[in-house]
Amino acid sequence: MTTPNLTEFKAIVVDATGTELTREEEALFKAEKPAGFILFKRNCVSKQQVKDLVASVRECVGWAELPVLIDQEGGSVARLRAPEWQEYPAAKIFGELAQKSEAEGLEATRINSYLMALDLADLGITVNCAPVMDVPAPDCHQFLAGSRTYSDSPDVVGRMGEAVCRGLLDGAITPVIKHIPGHGRARVDSHFALPMTDADLTELSKTDFKPFKYLSQTDMKTAVWAMAAHVVFSSLDPDSAASVSAKVVKDVIREAIGFTGVLLADDVSMKALGGTLQSRIEDTMAAGMDLTMLCNASFDDRKLALSVTPKVTGVAAKRIEAAEEQRTQSLKNGNDNRQELQQKLEHMIEKRSVG
Repeated sequence: MTTPNLTEFKAIVVDATGTELTREEEALFKAEKPAGFILFKRNCVSKQQVKDLVASVRECVGWAELPVLIDQEGGSVARLRAPEWQEYPAAKIFGELAQKSEAEGLEATRINSYLMALDLADLGITVNCAPVMDVPAPDCHQFLAGSRTYSDSPDVVGRMGEAVCRGLLDGAITPVIKHIPGHGRARVDSHFALPMTDADLTELSKTDFKPFKYLSQTDMKTAVWAMAAHVVFSSLDPDSAASVSAKVVKDVIREAIGFTGVLLADDVSMKALGGTLQSRIEDTMAAGMDLTMLCNASFDDRKLALSVTPKVTGVAAKRIEAAEEQRTQSLKNGNDNRQELQQKLEHMIEKRSVG
């Protein structure tokens, strides 16, 4: 099917209130054409219901392959839950396995992500907001460090993140690496407050930025998206979080790290950002985001957000198209025996607790 002109779509990812679109949401999406849609737990009750919801959103905007996102990391951050769906272990579990055998840890991570990708693809979901590639500092807030990170070693985090991305892409799911250029020094939860760090560029380059730079040098550099962090790096830009800082985007994310793929702002409804909803959206786009994102907002706020969000730029459209091309081309032949892979994964995870 022919891809539509992406510059006709609004450069924002939005969600829905419930398990199906309301008439007001249908009319809004048809009129404004958001460039992405994201699912939350409240939107996911059964497999057929999710398939129907995804299809209805795509029909509204007129794009058969509209990116549909979900946060399905495993562990505490998972929108698809038992008994309807299989639940997957948290990143911490795979990090512990890698401490005993990095080779097994990486293979288990890849298999886990591939199995997860099969679940998502079956529902029509094409983008997973994973992996977390933040390197947790000793005082990192527990919302992140509790179970969502792989290791405090930047090198290990980079390789684990790569394994996640390869597993997801093998199942035709675009990964979103987060939270670029690094959220591991956050001592507060950015949902409720603005994290700040005064670490200098040398230290940040050795730790926080390193996993993202590693992945940006692989053959997946244009296949993955990245989610920008609501974190202030005072040594780089003391006045703005990375997600609204043109300096951090240009000098660090695009140049120092070398990330060339789709750049997505973290949810602008988070209390980490100040100002009005309109100013937050304008600031993320002015900073150089390809897409901004609004989650868990009222219908009126979504309507406002869509009205003030600019259309996808030509540069952003090319990045989205490049990622989509690699996603579809990377799909494996489907000859893997899912049951065998599941048993292999369970066996490797069980071994981590043995002597």
